[in-house]
Amino acid sequence: MADPQSNAPSRADAGAPTSGVIHVRTRLTADFTVISNALAQRRGSAVTVGVAAYISSLPDGSSVTIPALCKHFSEGEILISRALRELEAAGYLERRRERTSTGHVRTRTYFYDVPGGDPDTEPDPDPDGPPEPPKPRGPRKQGAAAAAVTPASAPAEEMVAAPAPAPAPAEAEAPVPLVDADPRAVAVLAGLRRVDPRLILSAQETARLAPAVARWLAAGLLPTHITDHLTARLPDYFLTRPVGILAYRLKETPLPVPATSAKPAARPMVVPLRNCDGCDRAFRSAEPGRCRDCRAGDPLRAAG
Repeated sequence: MADPQSNAPSRADAGAPTSGVIHVRTRLTADFTVISNALAQRRGSAVTVGVAAYISSLPDGSSVTIPALCKHFSEGEILISRALRELEAAGYLERRRERTSTGHVRTRTYFYDVPGGDPDTEPDPDPDGPPEPPKPRGPRKQGAAAAAVTPASAPAEEMVAAPAPAPAPAEAEAPVPLVDADPRAVAVLAGLRRVDPRLILSAQETARLAPAVARWLAAGLLPTHITDHLTARLPDYFLTRPVGILAYRLKETPLPVPATSAKPAARPMVVPLRNCDGCDRAFRSAEPGRCRDCRAGDPLRAAG
């Protein structure tokens, strides 16, 4: 009698998990980047982790500006700039304006594998002279949390109080309500998105720009002229909200449209055609009679 055969699958290894991901490891010897688990498993936006991993993989000297990152990622500049701010607030990214030995001021970007850690290598020297290497700093802290972590033994000269925030301008404190704005100006601003889909304005931004657009309309410019002026030669990438560019363009004083007379100028009267009574030739004259040649020949015939 044959031995019983079982077609059931073999039992999995005792150490393998029964659910979840199972890693298949490959030892990499080139073209790889090491990042910490704290960064890779960071809670929050996946765009922030992706931008951090991409910056970590770039060689020193690569551009990490918002336009450069937008060319690599499919996300827009709003999400990219938000990711850079989150990395800067967490202490992974640092931007510093440094003055070289020749007096030039340049912005250098430092990316830390661990927030507050020392950079592994110094920046490459340049013809203007090497700048002073930055001092590492930890993540930003606000309010009472910052005061709690300040050591009591720190020297008094190192504890610099943060400057008081500048008061907001009066226009920002009390913006003009949108319901009080000129409807024609609001219509012009709302129609900008038809020309450029990036020119989407909020109600507060529309209320801010409406008085300037109304001033242009009062000067006699047509809405199409204002739209062409605001949408011409816009940059490929907006580093901030487009309201700043529109407000800058509306600061110019519009030239008034020259006044034209409502009554058109009278056209000169056309002298009618007449037939000469002497030679029957056509000529122009206000009264019927003879042409100029016939009138000039009458004295000669009389003299003959």
